[in-house]
Amino acid sequence: MNWIILLVAGVFEVMWATALKMSNGFKNPLADVVCIGGMALSFWFLSIAMKTIPMGTAYAVWTGIGAAGGVVVGIVAFGESASALRIASAALIVAGIVGLKLASK
Repeated sequence: MNWIILLVAGVFEVMWATALKMSNGFKNPLADVVCIGGMALSFWFLSIAMKTIPMGTAYAVWTGIGAAGGVVVGIVAFGESASALRIASAALIVAGIVGLKLASK
């Protein structure tokens, strides 16, 4: 169950990072609220997951979900580059997340 909670924490990390991009330097009140709320929820879910998942694993998976998710949102929502190197690099992050999950059994 805590792995699902960690996944939710990662999704909220992607959400707050996206809202941060949309906040235009904290000049968009709605995006600002979503950003700060997403940060709080992301940290809260991460703290719950860390009760049973080792800190190093939980933190690496959390940041990995945020990084890979940020790449996907950047490509889809903001028209950022979808070069082969960028996609391959994001795939390596996902492979690392899977490896950490498998190593924690």
